[in-house]
Formats: sequence, structure tokens, C-alpha cells
Amino acid sequence: MLPLSCAQAGEEHTVKKVGGKPEVKQHLKDLGFVEGTNIRVVSVLAGSQIIEVKNVRIALNRDLAAKIMI
Repeated sequence: MLPLSCAQAGEEHTVKKVGGKPEVKQHLKDLGFVEGTNIRVVSVLAGSQIIEVKNVRIALNRDLAAKIMI
């Protein structure tokens, strides 16, 4: 498993685990980052990533992306 923050633009992955404090985990799950969900890295710029999850694009900073394991 690797953190999502290590993924490159254009890659597709499956969420394996969501970590962090309970409120952070819940926030990420509310955004659609649930174990087993397929995601695609749209772009990476200055440490931030645009991730497509369930046909919605979401911007994540490096800290949040590091809590999502792929």
C-alpha cells in the first residue's frame, strides 16, 4: 500500500484504507473516499492533487492525500 500523495497524474487506483483522526476519516468518507472505491488522479500541481471519485473531481492537499492508502 502507498499513500495517494505518491500517485502520479493519469493513474487509476482503488482505495485500500482511509486513516487519520475520526473527524478526518469521516470527512474523507463523506467526499467519497471509501475502501474499495476506484479513483483516478487527474492532475498533480505543487503538492495538491485533483482526484476523480464517483465522477466528481475533488482537490486534496498533500496532507489529506497522505491519509488515503491505495
